[in-house]
Amino acid sequence: MAGTLRPARTKQASEPGPDGRAELGLLQVIGADGAAAKTVEPELPVEDLQRMYRTMVLIRTLDERALKLQRAGRIGFYVSCLGQEAAQVGSAQAFEERDWIFPTYRDPAIALHRGIPVVELLRQCFGNARDRVRGRQMPVHYAFREIRFVSISSPIGTQLTQAVGVAHAARIRRDPVVVAAYCGDGATSSNDFHAGLNFAGVWKAPVVFLCVNNQWAISCPSAKQTASETYAAKAVAYGMPGVRVDGNDVLAVYRATKEAADRARRGEGPTLIEALTYRMGSHSSSDDAARYRPSEEWEAWKAKDPIDRFRRYLARRRAWSEDFEHEVVAGASAEVQAAIEEAEGTPVPAIETIFTDVYAEMPPHLREQLEELRRAEAAGRGEEEKGEFPL
Repeated sequence: MAGTLRPARTKQASEPGPDGRAELGLLQVIGADGAAAKTVEPELPVEDLQRMYRTMVLIRTLDERALKLQRAGRIGFYVSCLGQEAAQVGSAQAFEERDWIFPTYRDPAIALHRGIPVVELLRQCFGNARDRVRGRQMPVHYAFREIRFVSISSPIGTQLTQAVGVAHAARIRRDPVVVAAYCGDGATSSNDFHAGLNFAGVWKAPVVFLCVNNQWAISCPSAKQTASETYAAKAVAYGMPGVRVDGNDVLAVYRATKEAADRARRGEGPTLIEALTYRMGSHSSSDDAARYRPSEEWEAWKAKDPIDRFRRYLARRRAWSEDFEHEVVAGASAEVQAAIEEAEGTPVPAIETIFTDVYAEMPPHLREQLEELRRAEAAGRGEEEKGEFPL
């Protein structure tokens, strides 16, 4: 299927034709009514389709509960991926276990779909003693070595050049892995976007760049972000294919990503995919999108909900039922609730981890500081016993 998808030429999506491809370049597999364009519908087992649906429902359930936790002051910060579930799950399904993921802070569904339990995400949000980084990272900045999910960084776009470096190293070593490099539309204005795509094109690095175009970089709309007709069109300048897909169509995202990953694995170089979707929530728990975003726009995209569309598709495939829906929703709710109770009930990291989780072998100057801390703690406990409290 390599080379079958063409770059888009416009920012506006048109209705798909009989082959599932809109005249103006937007690949779509599932229509609004759940019907699939057979010529581009990927062949996936029902079990895989249902697992994709489960992950989409699970991350939405987590998003809803985590935002409430933040509003209640139980966690400090949260970033929702509401409305972008298809872009994450569809692309995650296309990669293999051996492939590397360089995510953004809005991509937790990828980790869930690759097997990370919800409780691991919530431990990090609470920054407790079982958090893998012991509270050192701000919430929603996950890292999971066992699934090759590289640590998330707040600076926009920095993961792109890092991903290309890993891909280039893999190519030199003849390691048949593919690297997924995610970014948002705002990151396309970063220096790292240019440097990353430029080097990837020159080196023919096995990278799949996934620009999840949710149309708002905090309060900056796409119209003020770029003069390019599409983000996918930017690929031409870097000597790679650019593909534009309906980011609310989980199967379209899967198909485009699978073709790009297969192409990279064959040694044919990188691809830039633009997944057109919409950020239904605010940028983060610190933002209020209602202050800058038209309500009519939000209402129009709400009708394009990716989970609702996928559910209609599964029903047509006879892979969905009311009983299945109840099982999925109830299971997601129970898993998230149990994870909250475990994560919130776990103590904060011991203060010694400030020193012990820095170097494999603690250098002398840190050892001295740790010993000084322990002496101060011991002295403080002794004074407390006497009723004295040091300043």
